Amino acid sequence: MAIARGNEKGRVERAIRFVRDAFFAARKFTDLDDLNAQAALWCAGPAADRPCREEPTITVREAFAREQPSLLALPENPYPCELQLAVTVGKQPYVRFDLNDYSIPHTHVRRTLTVRADPGRVRILDGADLLATHERSCDRGAQIEIAAHLDALVASKREARHHRGLDHLAHAAPASRTLMLRAAERGANLGNITAQLLRLLDRYGAAELQAAIEETLASDAAPHQNPVRLALERRREARQAPPPVTISLPEHVRNKDTLVTPHRLDIYDQLNGAHDEHD
Repeated sequence: MAIARGNEKGRVERAIRFVRDAFFAARKFTDLDDLNAQAALWCAGPAADRPCREEPTITVREAFAREQPSLLALPENPYPCELQLAVTVGKQPYVRFDLNDYSIPHTHVRRTLTVRADPGRVRILDGADLLATHERSCDRGAQIEIAAHLDALVASKREARHHRGLDHLAHAAPASRTLMLRAAERGANLGNITAQLLRLLDRYGAAELQAAIEETLASDAAPHQNPVRLALERRREARQAPPPVTISLPEHVRNKDTLVTPHRLDIYDQLNGAHDEHD
């Protein structure tokens, strides 16, 4: 790239001022493509027809035609002019670029990806693998999303919630594992059964739910939440207990019975001994 000498600085600045005053002043355009199209017409028209500064008797167009045979031809493969940079993705499936967020597959969070952008599009790559192609936005704070990315994220979260529910249910009522296996063999909706059994767990408690599921498994009833609910009601009526009332409790209260692995107490004695030695 040619570097202007100190005595040529004024010439470069006058050229910039000419473009600003002769092209940009009071010009209207709808988008960047429209502006570039107008600039191309202006360069091929008024800008090329102005007098050449080094030789005012000819125009810039004529000076270019005179020098063109001495210029090197452009390469057959255009030089890539995309802006390329590495970006670090957080826990959200979005890449921040030029003050906007562009969606990516949720499987690629917490990684360093590559963004390659030109005036019209933004491409996001993981190594050589293309993850997403977006239209480039000139806004600020916008979220540019691909519907397939959001659908996959929602499906993944739904599946994760389902597995968490199964684990919680199996911990509270181990017999639910057998019930779920039998329900799966019949092609039942496991997500619906899990949600209903979790509600029954909150309402009747782990011990009653375990007993009701065992009673359902021992009978000829279908592996479904309805026989379990009926068994719970029969057991409640036999105890002459009032109908259960669902109480919505905070998560830390619901998890108060979570198993905690105790640590050896002699560890604390060792820590106190080390502290005394330093003193």
